[in-house]
Amino acid sequence: MRRRSRIITTMVSALWSLAVLSLVACSSMDSGGMSKASTPKDGDLALPADYKSWPTFLMNIDKEQNKQVRDLYINKIGAGTSAGQVFPNGTVMVMEIYKAKEQADGNLEKGPDGKLVKGNLAKVFIMGKGEGWGQDVPDNMKTGAWVFSAAGPDGKPIAEDFTKCRACHVPLAQKDFVHRYDEYFEKRARM
Repeated sequence: MRRRSRIITTMVSALWSLAVLSLVACSSMDSGGMSKASTPKDGDLALPADYKSWPTFLMNIDKEQNKQVRDLYINKIGAGTSAGQVFPNGTVMVMEIYKAKEQADGNLEKGPDGKLVKGNLAKVFIMGKGEGWGQDVPDNMKTGAWVFSAAGPDGKPIAEDFTKCRACHVPLAQKDFVHRYDEYFEKRARM
């Protein structure tokens, strides 16, 4: 009987230790499942599952030269930013890229409003900002504290050449490296 009691005590103690270790491990993770101690690099950000419920940044952006239509979302942290300010750490933006629909003759289809018509979702880009992020790249490719990631239409991460993202955003230092910064705040002012 004593032996059985010792075995049960040992098992309970082991289970308690596992539970404590699990709680410690979970407390060192942020809500996205990333270790708080880690500094994400390009390609590390996961696509937030709820981004479609976020405020819109801009919608139905025609990129005729690329045969694309883009929709952009911004999380609540970023949406709280005022015009003229930089976006705070914790800001995340998501850009959906849709193929523009083509007509049988190869021309791009346009709706009654003259805008391109969305086809299938091609990919999704994620741009996130945090303290010390984006510092592992050459100086001429730094975009403040922003890092970039990409996902396929299924939401799963995909490999991309993030130097292209960086090269496109680098010239925008006075706009916190964000394309259409002014357009976004002008749209908000009209609402």
